[in-house]
Amino acid sequence: MYLIILFLSLNSAFVCSFLGCTIGSIGSRYFSTFSIFITFAISTFVFFEVGFSGSVCCLHVFKWFYSELLNISFGFLFDSLTVVMLVVISSVSTLVHFYSCEYMSHDPHVPRFMSYLSLFTFFMLVLVTSDNFLQMFFAWECVGLCSYLLINFWFTRLQANKAAIKAMIVNRVGDFGLILGILCVFNYFCALDYASVFALAHYSSKISISFVCFNVNLITAICILLFIGAVGKSAQIGLHVWLPDAMEGPTPVSALIHAATMVTAGVFLIARCSPLFEYSADALFVVTFFGACTAFLAATTGLLQNDLKRVIAYSTCSQLGYMVFACGLSNYSVGIFHLANHAFFKALLFLGAGVVIHAVQDEQDFRKMGGLAKIIPFTYGLMFIGSLSLTGFPFLSGFYSKDVILEVAFARFTITGHFAYWLGSLAAFFTAFYSIRLLFLTFLTNVNGFRPVILSAHDGELKLALPLAALAVPSIFFGFITRDMIIGFGTSFWGNAIFNLPENSTLIESEFIPFFFKLLPLILSLFGVFCSFLLYSKFSFDLFTFKMTFIGNLIYSFLNKKWLFDKFYNEFLLQNVIDFGYRISYKSIDRGIIEILGPHGISNFIFSVAFNLNKLHAGYIYHYVICIIFNAIFIIVLIFSVQFFVFDTRLLMLFITFFV
Repeated sequence: MYLIILFLSLNSAFVCSFLGCTIGSIGSRYFSTFSIFITFAISTFVFFEVGFSGSVCCLHVFKWFYSELLNISFGFLFDSLTVVMLVVISSVSTLVHFYSCEYMSHDPHVPRFMSYLSLFTFFMLVLVTSDNFLQMFFAWECVGLCSYLLINFWFTRLQANKAAIKAMIVNRVGDFGLILGILCVFNYFCALDYASVFALAHYSSKISISFVCFNVNLITAICILLFIGAVGKSAQIGLHVWLPDAMEGPTPVSALIHAATMVTAGVFLIARCSPLFEYSADALFVVTFFGACTAFLAATTGLLQNDLKRVIAYSTCSQLGYMVFACGLSNYSVGIFHLANHAFFKALLFLGAGVVIHAVQDEQDFRKMGGLAKIIPFTYGLMFIGSLSLTGFPFLSGFYSKDVILEVAFARFTITGHFAYWLGSLAAFFTAFYSIRLLFLTFLTNVNGFRPVILSAHDGELKLALPLAALAVPSIFFGFITRDMIIGFGTSFWGNAIFNLPENSTLIESEFIPFFFKLLPLILSLFGVFCSFLLYSKFSFDLFTFKMTFIGNLIYSFLNKKWLFDKFYNEFLLQNVIDFGYRISYKSIDRGIIEILGPHGISNFIFSVAFNLNKLHAGYIYHYVICIIFNAIFIIVLIFSVQFFVFDTRLLMLFITFFV
């Protein structure tokens, strides 16, 4: 039964790929959707069996690598962490497949699209169920490949090509760190399965190694290298630039990538490796710092974006920052709790954005929309729910996880914890601001679109509306229903899936922090809602006037251009690398030094020597006599010089023979 979860999605991918022409567009759509739905049903059953009954299941299917010390089986681990991810991935994927049946119905390549979606789901399921690092890395790379194929699905669009290549290259940077971490694990633990490595973590916590000419703690080096992989996949600061550009793919792809699959892999990796991270305070500090900075940077960047999907993409990046710094504060269960809540309301927002874009004839700039609340009221209502859950509005799913993250950050009573708390609180204000800005400019302000577009706008068909309605339910109730089970005091839900050292546990202390600091994130969120609505409803002209001033234009350009990260990478980093590759590496080294000392130079030298030697064969006897006399004199001098210098006789004979 457990393996059927993986088999169905893989079978769906193969059927849609190789039999797509036979079963046609309709067959591909409904076969893949039905397969993923059965996967979700079985995942729910496994969730009850493993999560509630505590019946952890380990399966070893076959031996994968069997060579001296490297013995790895292709196996699967179903524990509490795995089954939570299974339910989240399969549920969102089912709704995305169902949504795609209508959204992509007019595309001529529907079988290929559905096979990519199913394959993406399959590799993500393999990633979360793997019981060793190598199998996880294999699925990790395949997830990146599937994201490339899906982002570049409309391959005739130049922007889609560029976005897919950018995602692939940026993720390779993170994957390089991940593979180094896995190599360090194997080098020092002589094993790659989770059980062996985690069991030895405590005994290796004091070992120091020489890494890049520095003496560092073994566990710290491994954790930071693994975290570099998580930075790439989960779009943390520095390697986050690929995520907003991934919006060039179809909207269902954006929903699947941002809600339940690719970007959550990094957070899952940190939670899975909690037995390693717990023994490295330095690694936890790095994780917390990167997560807090990402939450703040992405929230400020989303303030002044004008693309509907790009704003939601930056909100994903910001929420991933919350999850990561929650894990950096050793509250892995809280980070996974927010991951599950976020999956539902983020999928709701993306699929709702797809309906809006479909209604206004593929227009994505919400400054050209407006007045859609009366035209597509159903979509407006559901996106309103998703936006409120994103802002952490009381008693919606996002409220139960985001506030707990900030509370446990303050309860650390350390500089790191307070740094994360204040940046997270400011990010909550900005998140509320841009969420209401998106809603207001898209649905509530005066109509700004073209008359034919607005007149032809209509709400989504039933097949588009049903996934939205289904996602709205967990966006409201999931946090409340599962809070005590996942992060409640004394819960035994996680078992051994997540490890916490007693001194790193602050969940209890978070209940006793000052009441003001508990309410502050909520106050800032509500204040952000109020400011956004007030400014764009009453003072929009004043905002435009301020934007046209020097300072206003500077702020707008800085935030709208994403803190100039792309400009820095393109003009200062990549351009210099390209110049080095052409001017130094290619012209000076490859075509210069290597050619001169290599085949081109040697061939020219031999040709020149042969040409000059050829001149000696002029046919005149006195030329030959002079050559013989000079060679004879040289040999005689060389022989008589033996008494003054020590020569190897064999070397001397070879030397004489050469000249003769």
